Amino acid sequence: MNFRGPKGLPITDRCLVMGIVNTTPDSFSDGGDCLDPARAVERGLALVAAGADIVDVGGESTRPAARRVPESVELERVLPVVRGLAASGAVVSVDAMPARVAAAAVEAGASLVNDVSGGLADPDMAPVVAEADVPYVATRWRGHSTHMQKQAHYDDVVAEVMAELGGRLAVLVDAGVHPDRVVLDPGLGFAKTAEHNWEILRRLDEVRTLGRPLLVGASRKSFLGALLARDGTPPPPVERDRATAAVSTQAAASGVWCVRVHDVASTADAVRVARQFTHFPSAHTHSTSLRKALT
Repeated sequence: MNFRGPKGLPITDRCLVMGIVNTTPDSFSDGGDCLDPARAVERGLALVAAGADIVDVGGESTRPAARRVPESVELERVLPVVRGLAASGAVVSVDAMPARVAAAAVEAGASLVNDVSGGLADPDMAPVVAEADVPYVATRWRGHSTHMQKQAHYDDVVAEVMAELGGRLAVLVDAGVHPDRVVLDPGLGFAKTAEHNWEILRRLDEVRTLGRPLLVGASRKSFLGALLARDGTPPPPVERDRATAAVSTQAAASGVWCVRVHDVASTADAVRVARQFTHFPSAHTHSTSLRKALT
């Protein structure tokens, strides 16, 4: 494992694994499990022990129909967890849309900002990220959780997602964010049907032509539940980890930079298996830009 400077993220010759710590009462899979900061830090360190390269701490659910929370509540939830994990040596990202939450989390020790709105939810996000000079995950987004599924209309989902991500990248760069700091996320489940998600996964090679590292977050999502349903009843989220690991294998084999998951152990194994069958692109095509972005 190679760490590049005090704010650097790990660089390896395989797809990275981002483990999820939700400090929320209403996340679709594990809401309420980590409301206590000490328990959340313990959970994050357990994910690191299981093979997580990055621990992603979030204080607001972005599941479909989830309600927004005040920034003050989000800060109370995430800051003690970010501090505790960073102090223990974990590489931490903050899953946040408000610029004030992102800035405070970076000050508390977060190395990366993971914004599911790609900067659209808060116009101050891009200047904050530019000033902090940390890597930034920009997700393709068409609106908040309360109404995003009403926006799931496409002629060609991959072409439109790529166009919107490319547009966001240009806006971020114009706002002062260095392009080598940007990771792109096609946003599985965000304003997309199950078939839209599968189409994106089938065509990840096309999405990679945007020229930036990709993060994919499929973990336990409803489109996996629909696929695995028996007699019309999807399995609960915690029973979708094997399917998640299968998606992680495919994503890693497609050259994705990182996968974001709840169950780290199964995906940590999956990306290592995928590495044996594929040539991970960071060794050549992304080597220079990744090293610049993650230092």
